[in-house]
Amino acid sequence: MQQNSLSGLQLRSLVKQSAEMELSLASTSIAQPQADEVIVRIEAAPINPSDLGLLLANADWTQAKVSGSADEQIVTTPISANAMQAMTARVDISMPVGNEGAGRVVAAGSSAGAQALLGKMVAALGGAMYSQLRCVNVNQCLLLPEGVTAAEGASCFVNPLTALGMVGTMRREGHKALVHTAAASNLGQMLNRLCLADGIGLVSIVRKEEQETVLKAAGAQYVCRTDSSSFVKDLTDALAATGATLAFDAIGGGPLAGQILGCMEAAVNRSAKVYSRYGSTTHKQVYIYGALDMNPSVLNRNYGMAWGVGGWLLTPFIEKIGPLAFQELKERVLRELRTTFASRYSKEISLTEALQPDIIAAYSKRATGEKYLINPNKGRS
Repeated sequence: MQQNSLSGLQLRSLVKQSAEMELSLASTSIAQPQADEVIVRIEAAPINPSDLGLLLANADWTQAKVSGSADEQIVTTPISANAMQAMTARVDISMPVGNEGAGRVVAAGSSAGAQALLGKMVAALGGAMYSQLRCVNVNQCLLLPEGVTAAEGASCFVNPLTALGMVGTMRREGHKALVHTAAASNLGQMLNRLCLADGIGLVSIVRKEEQETVLKAAGAQYVCRTDSSSFVKDLTDALAATGATLAFDAIGGGPLAGQILGCMEAAVNRSAKVYSRYGSTTHKQVYIYGALDMNPSVLNRNYGMAWGVGGWLLTPFIEKIGPLAFQELKERVLRELRTTFASRYSKEISLTEALQPDIIAAYSKRATGEKYLINPNKGRS
């Protein structure tokens, strides 16, 4: 690298003591990379649901106000007292955002591993990806196959590895089929393709008819709609057919997790030979991995004593399986990047566009088929 440092813009999220939320662009300077580091010119970074909590902090964006202009634009909006209670640890700390992204390596450290990536297109994981330039360790990079674009590789990590992690958890815990909620999401469609490819029974739960149509068109066999008057029966039938006793719930709040457990118990009892007042001995598990509904989870105890509800995150799963198994998962993602693990985006936006209130309103909805991609270097040579 010829220069001592490079500079670029980075999107920052700030919760202020005054109960305001502020989004802005900050100029950052990146020093020469260390031996095992590379500097990536980020050309694509998805807005995942896991990014939105940090980025938008559950603030009221309908009241957003814009000040400044162009690269110095600032967006401010109020935060409720309830939301502020959960933000104590980040108050007055300007935070970078973006779990994953992809782009070309423009500078590399002295190690052989770093030098091998110089000039190559890579996907990267490690936060702060809504940046024009990002310095990361080579272990956080995934070399993309020749001809794969940054947009195609931008979502190499979070959704593909989450889908593989769900299937891996199923196998490790001795279940034979899965249930997934909010199943028409980008992740849900990816999980559907993965289960079809691997011959795994999958029960997909959605809210609306158009979401059911999307999944059925993609080959999903069991799709249950919560807006249907026959939802409980439909879900029980699907669970009986697949034998699914493990669910991954993106909703979190409300009655759905309890309904799934109750339907699992009813499905198991269809083949029971002996009655037990303690319910079946088949363990039924729901893992909550999202929070689309911030209300309390409601559990009506109609599913015996062999059950569990817990949290699930990708990082602990990766730590549990170890580096060799993790490498195998990444290699599979690369092999099937344009098929099983393909991601689709409804719109590509720049850093400055990401601060426009109308665009914030659009990507914060998390609507089916409305996944946004930030290109921090859009419009720049």
